[in-house]
Amino acid sequence: MNSPAKPKELTIRGLVLGALITTIFTAANVYLGLKVGLTFASSIPAAVISMAILSAVKDSSILENNIVQTVASAAGTLSAIIFVLPGLVIIGWWTGFPFWQSFLICLSGGVLGVLFTIPLRRALVTTSDLPYPEGVAAAEVLRVGSGARGETKDETGEAREGLVAVILGAAASAGLAIVAATRVLAGEVTGFFRIGATASTGYNVAWSLALLGAGHLVGLSVGMAMLVGLVIAWAIAVPILTSMQPAAAGVALAAHTSTIWRTEVRFIGAGAIAIAAIYTLARLTKPVVGGLVSTLRASRAVETGDATDRDLSPGWIMGLSAACLVIAAWLAFTFARSTILSGDAVKLTVIAVPFVLLVGFLIAGICGYMAGLIGASNSPISGVGILSIVICASVLTIAVTPTADNRGPLVAFALFITAIVFACATISNDNLQDLKTGQLVGASPMRQQIALIVGVGAGAAVIPSILNLLAKAYGFAGAPNVGVVAPNPLPAPQATLISALAQGVIGGNLAWKMLGIGAVVGVALVLLDAALGAMGKLRVPPLAVGIGIYLPMSATFAVVIGAVLSHWYDRRVKSSPNPQRAERLGTLVASGLIVGESLWGVINAGLIVGLSKDAPIALVPEDFAPAPWLGLIAFVAVIAWLYGWMLKRSKAMS
Repeated sequence: MNSPAKPKELTIRGLVLGALITTIFTAANVYLGLKVGLTFASSIPAAVISMAILSAVKDSSILENNIVQTVASAAGTLSAIIFVLPGLVIIGWWTGFPFWQSFLICLSGGVLGVLFTIPLRRALVTTSDLPYPEGVAAAEVLRVGSGARGETKDETGEAREGLVAVILGAAASAGLAIVAATRVLAGEVTGFFRIGATASTGYNVAWSLALLGAGHLVGLSVGMAMLVGLVIAWAIAVPILTSMQPAAAGVALAAHTSTIWRTEVRFIGAGAIAIAAIYTLARLTKPVVGGLVSTLRASRAVETGDATDRDLSPGWIMGLSAACLVIAAWLAFTFARSTILSGDAVKLTVIAVPFVLLVGFLIAGICGYMAGLIGASNSPISGVGILSIVICASVLTIAVTPTADNRGPLVAFALFITAIVFACATISNDNLQDLKTGQLVGASPMRQQIALIVGVGAGAAVIPSILNLLAKAYGFAGAPNVGVVAPNPLPAPQATLISALAQGVIGGNLAWKMLGIGAVVGVALVLLDAALGAMGKLRVPPLAVGIGIYLPMSATFAVVIGAVLSHWYDRRVKSSPNPQRAERLGTLVASGLIVGESLWGVINAGLIVGLSKDAPIALVPEDFAPAPWLGLIAFVAVIAWLYGWMLKRSKAMS
């Protein structure tokens, strides 16, 4: 009797399909990141698209679908390099993005991001209780597709019910986002107000069902920690700092308050994130070392046929890492040699390579943990870029004394090297999320790691052309922008901030005070979390608090609401006939919420670029008076409808 054929996993068609989907997500993420300073994780929408396409192929499987979303999500995530790389254009060093330099920056850093997270897989994925919201959601989506097309048995009807849940969630979030894009209802509400004579603060609440879905997936502990961060930022730090620095005559309240948050309070969050990340890594030292040992052992797992716990072999890891570091060394040397720093080119290269290796590995662990905690979409990857540029620029000022002549080239070199490290950070931010999805669906880690490397190559090939297109069409705020077509340049907020930091450190005029205050806050948060853990109380993860301080309120408030609703829903369904199935239903609806809004984000970005309009489907003016109230009513109504449906279904489960 013949044994059943093994499902296909790493296939040429899967890699090609993933690479094709890559172009869509990378273009959308690059544009939106430069426009609003945020990108979205593409793993879940990629899983949905691949599921729809491969369902027409007879011998496709959940494992092949997983490979497609792995390739596409890696490439889409690499687009976060735009938080650093445009800085070279903003400071006037580049006029465009040289293809081979940009490609090799993305490729070498991205592949290192894959390789550095391999030893972390067992510590952060296999044996960890981190929620991995997007990784879990992607796995649920893949499972639903598998059951719905008959790949697995569905005797209880759970797969069909799950597919309905994903579709309902996706339709709800996409529908709300589409109506918001017409401006009939507001997608967010912003306001600023005074507290006393000189102090001020504000609010910026986004009616985002995707973020609410992410909050449902991350749970109460992370949600409450982010709420603490919001309180620290907007109820404490902003009022205190605005009272100490009153607005100058003629400066609007909103502009002054926003500037204080962006230029000072955000750095408190960055300092807190740094301390929390160092503390987290220190706690992870033992399991990470164990992961390294396990990787060496599991490389021999092929002998026992255990493909579900086998990584790329140590030989391949070391060989590819060495190749990437050689590329990084060549990039650093040729860049320095082409400037007034040519006499110090060897010295700067000797500094750059260990910086990429050591800081890149540390950042891989930090970003992987943060993505596991709150998801890749909400992980404050730009905060890591801020810390990286400060460290890199500080080291360079020690190695080469800044002068009036070499200050510009030193700033450019710091941005150039940080871009390689940042490419590493972006991929590690996504890699472990994908490996969590693979673990849940029974995929081979080694094959996924190969797919991730392919995804990096695909993204690296697409990004320079997209950046050049946008640079020529729109330009960037603060850049020379000679010959630019559009009158309004893209803000590129992170790249502008990181460039200013590099100039501040090398120019000797950076205020370290806020980073120091943030570090003190981080220490206090670590002690608080440890004390709560010792008392058996709800933990407040320090990283999540730092994230709440650092990210804009529009990116976190809905997450807090989702976390509270998740806790309430899980308690309500504990008395249902099948509480575990009811909880899974909640996870699937939350996954659908992320899917729908993310897919619309891709489509809307294409419309914006294609039609050269900020609001291509707007039906009413931007100041349409009822829009804020209509947005709130629609947001609450959709939530009530979805959770009401879930509770009704949970009572009918057997």
